Amino acid sequence: MKAGILFSSNQLPITPPAALDGSPTYCDYGHAPKPALTEPTRGLGGGFEMGEEGTEGTVHLLCLAASSGVPLFCRSSRGGTPARQQLPFSVIGSLNGVHMFGQNLEVQLSSARTKDTTVVWKSFHDSITLIVLSSEEDTLELKLERLLQMVFGAMVLLVGLEELTNIRNVERLKKELKASYRLIDSFLGDSELIGDLTQCVDCVIPPEGSFFQPASLIQEALSGFAEAADTAFVSLIVSGRVVAATESWWRLGTPEAVLLPWLVGSLPPQAARDYPVYLPHGSPTVPHRLLTLTLLPGLELCLLCGPRPPLSQLEPQLLERWWQPLLDPLRACLPLGPRALPAGFPLHTDILGLLLLHLELKRCLFTVEPSGDKEPSPEQRRRLLRSFYTLVTAMHFPPEPGQQEEKAEDAAHQAQVPRACYLVSGTEEPGTGSRLVALQLGPRRLLLLLSAQSPTHGLRGLATHTLHALTPLL
Repeated sequence: MKAGILFSSNQLPITPPAALDGSPTYCDYGHAPKPALTEPTRGLGGGFEMGEEGTEGTVHLLCLAASSGVPLFCRSSRGGTPARQQLPFSVIGSLNGVHMFGQNLEVQLSSARTKDTTVVWKSFHDSITLIVLSSEEDTLELKLERLLQMVFGAMVLLVGLEELTNIRNVERLKKELKASYRLIDSFLGDSELIGDLTQCVDCVIPPEGSFFQPASLIQEALSGFAEAADTAFVSLIVSGRVVAATESWWRLGTPEAVLLPWLVGSLPPQAARDYPVYLPHGSPTVPHRLLTLTLLPGLELCLLCGPRPPLSQLEPQLLERWWQPLLDPLRACLPLGPRALPAGFPLHTDILGLLLLHLELKRCLFTVEPSGDKEPSPEQRRRLLRSFYTLVTAMHFPPEPGQQEEKAEDAAHQAQVPRACYLVSGTEEPGTGSRLVALQLGPRRLLLLLSAQSPTHGLRGLATHTLHALTPLL
């Protein structure tokens, strides 16, 4: 998909960073007076190609023992769906060999590009090497690096760090790692969630939350149930997204705060579960118990605890006491999975999808449900927003809290912090394509996907108005 990449007002007279094809881009740094935005002209900003992630390409994920180079598993996806295609052993050996060769020379090989494939290597604790190859169009290293971080986090979550750092029996480890395949495959596929990429917890806003009550009924029930169950870590999850949680659950570190709801959303439906998990950040060597109780189909209550309480103690008396009176509010949460926002929340009709991140709280709202009867399809909308997020995060916005990776901007311009940018596609034919705009104010970053009819000169104003409307929710 051909697009001219444009950035909103306050263009400083500095040499801008290059886009992926070498053409310049422009950022809003918020220093100079704001000139009026102009309509794009042909060729302005170059011909950046922003592919729709996952449409045709293949992704291969390799896991190897770092010391021996023995493959532990290989997972693949094509077009966003799991694939059985495996790489030849000679290719796996070559990819690992060149990485080990560099290490022997004290050279860190992190990524490489061929004409149609991007490769990223990452070692963890000098014990596990993960390699990902992607032939998806215009895949940036940032996306693949975060994928590898989530994959290793999933391995620790379900196997434990001790088994991964002190490999005593390779065949036994291979069998244990099979428990993580379902979760890992969900990262490779076309998920409705985005926490794997943003490293923020996918959330939804319950209907009563739209009235901004200081203490919602659901939150009160959650806190009371947690006290009765003698655990501080309780959350309510719909389709892998957190509806409400206790303060202790929100304080979980990264990546377990993202992985636990994602794990629950990836498992087959069950009335109750007692699942052993490790916390990659908080407790990587000592397992905890993840208890899940289905309140309604698709809506689950999750508890993180130690040896107590037994699962039998939680049902049915405690469930009936705390949740039976709230059946109607709970039913109202069921449609929130893909929608994220309460029904009737006022959004501009041009908005086809949005991603709102709170970078300090590490939470996000992600939906492509607005104007669902319009093109493009929800799957295409998700791909466009994911690609746009990767682009602006890797190249334009400042590093997110807790992130160590360097930005693509010249170090001399790090003090110039962009505030807004936008991308226009399909400018060759009026009324075609789409509009993407990103805006950052304080700890919040908003990305919008807008219809082709949305005027370019109004993108920033629309994004600002939408961000102000969403701010009380997150």
